[in-house]
Amino acid sequence: MKLFKLNKTNLNEVEQIPFKLEKDIQSLVEVNVESVFNLKFIQSELSVDKYRIDTLCFDEENNSFVIIEYKKGKSYSVIDQGYTYLQLLLNNKSDFLLVLSQHFNKVLRMEDIDWSQSRIIFVSPSFNSYQKDSVNFKGLPFELWEIKRYSNDTVVLNEHRSNSKESIETLNPTTNSTISQVSKEVKVYTEDEHTSKMNKTILESWIELKEELLELGGVEFVPKRHYMGLNFEGTNVCYINFRKSHILIDILGGTIYPDKSKSRNFLTLEDHKNFTSKRSRILNSGGNQISYRIKFDSNSDIDYVMLLIKQSYKSKN
Repeated sequence: MKLFKLNKTNLNEVEQIPFKLEKDIQSLVEVNVESVFNLKFIQSELSVDKYRIDTLCFDEENNSFVIIEYKKGKSYSVIDQGYTYLQLLLNNKSDFLLVLSQHFNKVLRMEDIDWSQSRIIFVSPSFNSYQKDSVNFKGLPFELWEIKRYSNDTVVLNEHRSNSKESIETLNPTTNSTISQVSKEVKVYTEDEHTSKMNKTILESWIELKEELLELGGVEFVPKRHYMGLNFEGTNVCYINFRKSHILIDILGGTIYPDKSKSRNFLTLEDHKNFTSKRSRILNSGGNQISYRIKFDSNSDIDYVMLLIKQSYKSKN
């Protein structure tokens, strides 16, 4: 990819500035992990057993741990390291729970964490074809992000996506393998698993609404355990919960922190028809997450629902 700066009618190429050290990437990501990945930074260089984790984060939307690893070289196996670190997390739950409890200064229980949503993020200036192919399976709890830095103070993060419909478990039938052990507890969900519970009428309404949502541009649907998120550039616009005869849509307003400050681009929804109900959820960090719930069914006004959702979408632009 070439990057240019427009100077009137001339294009001046912007030079790439390579990262000298993995630590340079780590420091940059850790300071900005909330805006980049929508995660809470917990601890750097955490030692557990005989391993050292680069960055430990927490996903407050899913109450799950996220481990971030940084790489500059290409002589390592993403798949092996990813499963090893997930196994480390699952085999040492009490250690991770203690670190999290100390960070939030509150007593947390095992059931407060959704261990099934644990995942690993790898960040590197580049990944070779072998590394990309090794994670080209559906349902893997890994993310590969390439990071580039340029001379005009621009940083670009690009995620490598899997396009395979094959599960890695079909290639490794050994019941006591690391992959099998992790796969018993960590799960990546699909849209079909959510929509399968719907009756035909609401399913048809969902297909119509989904087409409208895709027209927003730059959005993707990210299935999680309890909901499916509508994301714009990694930031949730709304949560979508599927029921047999209706859909619950929670439009995200933002978070009010304990010091009364608000998250960036905090949204107060304009709803002149009073179609939504305001909701709040206390996060482990102490923040109060505000959302606006829509009960969507086959009789709902899709145009008005889209008008409401677009307010959150535009606030993320």
